[in-house]
Amino acid sequence: MPEGFAGKRVLITGGGTGVGADMARHFAQAGAEVVIAGRRMEALAAVVRETEGIRAIQADVTDEASVADLFAQAGPCDIVIANAGAADSAPFGKMTLSHWNTMIAVNLTGTFLTFREALGQMPATGGRLIAIASVAGLRGYPYIAAYAAAKHGVVGLVRALGDEVATKAITVNAICPGYLDTEMTDRSIANICAKTGKSAVEARAVLEAASPQKRLFDPAEVSATALWLASTAACGVNGQTITISGGSP
Repeated sequence: MPEGFAGKRVLITGGGTGVGADMARHFAQAGAEVVIAGRRMEALAAVVRETEGIRAIQADVTDEASVADLFAQAGPCDIVIANAGAADSAPFGKMTLSHWNTMIAVNLTGTFLTFREALGQMPATGGRLIAIASVAGLRGYPYIAAYAAAKHGVVGLVRALGDEVATKAITVNAICPGYLDTEMTDRSIANICAKTGKSAVEARAVLEAASPQKRLFDPAEVSATALWLASTAACGVNGQTITISGGSP
């Protein structure tokens, strides 16, 4: 039985779909007041409708003013999960500056802006900052150099910030999943099909083969890890990266 989070406010960026929506449901079920944020209000609203204890705020994590407004509307948060992200692939030699800038802005700058604003409003009693990174933040994969660079940056940010706040009642950690069975991976599968001519089954097998367990991972596995990192049991876990990849990255 997960620790109860009654009286705690949790903010999750990218909370309208995939692992963000799954974490929102799990934290709400554990008694937390949950705020989800994202650019598409219709996706956020669907999550709000299906689970009590969740409210939605439209925000763009790449925009400094938008992030500031998000926290002003949400109020001080005990647990902040920087989950918003985007993935796209391209051979390095054909990668455009726009592609590079988008991957860095959403995945890395968005985490920076979210954590900076969160720290400024975190209650005096402390709190938890959790970044949803990726195994691509710990090793390289072909055709995703920009995404991998951004996620490596997130891991570095977590390690540095964890040291910076170590004497406070705040912890900063990253969860690094392998390919998750979510809408984002569905888009990756479609991209593989379009570029290689493989069937959806063949493309999925390519992604499954990236894990030692030869499978995609369930969002609930990430949610369970986030619940633990946010709990009092994990108060000594700081500046760490926890992989959910079926083995070494």
